[in-house]
Amino acid sequence: MEQQNQYVKQFPELMKGKTVMYVHGFGSSGQSGTVTRLRTILPNAKVIAPDLPVHPEEAQALLKELCETEKPDLILGTSMGGMYTEQLYGFDRICMNPALCIADTMQSHGLTGTQTFQNPRLDGVQQFYVDKAMVKEYRLASEQRFSGLEALSDEELEKEKRRVYGLFGDKDDIVDTFDLFREHYPLATHFHGEHRMDDRSFMHSVVPVIRWIDDQQENRQRPIIYIGIETLCDAYNKPTSSSQKAVRMLIENYQVFFVCEDDYPTENRYGQWLEEYINVPAWRHTIYTQRRDLLYGDYLISKKKEGDTMATLLEFGSDTFKTWEDIIEYFSRLGGQ
Repeated sequence: MEQQNQYVKQFPELMKGKTVMYVHGFGSSGQSGTVTRLRTILPNAKVIAPDLPVHPEEAQALLKELCETEKPDLILGTSMGGMYTEQLYGFDRICMNPALCIADTMQSHGLTGTQTFQNPRLDGVQQFYVDKAMVKEYRLASEQRFSGLEALSDEELEKEKRRVYGLFGDKDDIVDTFDLFREHYPLATHFHGEHRMDDRSFMHSVVPVIRWIDDQQENRQRPIIYIGIETLCDAYNKPTSSSQKAVRMLIENYQVFFVCEDDYPTENRYGQWLEEYINVPAWRHTIYTQRRDLLYGDYLISKKKEGDTMATLLEFGSDTFKTWEDIIEYFSRLGGQ
């Protein structure tokens, strides 16, 4: 069984020379495990992670000040931090399990009375007290959600909606604001994980989104790989040996799309299979077509003999590409080309 720390790796080119701001959750600090992950994954980015004041009005003021002075290229926020992050309009943002109804969450999960910070804080304070007045403060802060969208023109609104991603754990038993978020922002999906992310869920769900944002900011065009769904699942509808390993490797250097042939993409079994076994990397990267020969890109990995194609065909199961390990070796030699 893999250990969690084996999932985390460095990506020196990802967000290189850019500023990334992390907004922590309730009762946490800028010294959280997520900050450690970010600094490991993005060694050439400037990662800033302030200890937020306990009072929300002070926290919001600090975040707005940092946005003005640091001008972050990307803001990520978890839970309560996800609520704050949504309100930092005009920046590319990722809201992870955002607690958009934080006061209700505090009351339903016993986050009142004396609380101990989950992580060390720079000021050395270890505990704080939450009374009814502070709960009211958080309720007022949460009610500001989406308020900045109202003043935007139609054009500005559409642009803003495309700058915000929402990632929601499918096993989160603390916060469930997916539907509320999705009413205002279209870029929302579920990942496999709980409210508090571990190394695996962060690498498999957040890092691909960071890569998409970085590519968009840089207008970077990666070589395109199309993967036929039949190469990924075996006769028992389980992942083919090393297929998930290959996908994780390929998305680091390529724009990867998954190709299905079902006529009803919202209800088909292949879409459900991709959501279960590939998850976030397949989100908005799945194509439904009966004509793979018309797919314009660099590589097509397929079990089917496609005839003339507009991409270099790698025939999965052939003598050259009998397994996914053969595919991995092939692309390892190409070095991202």
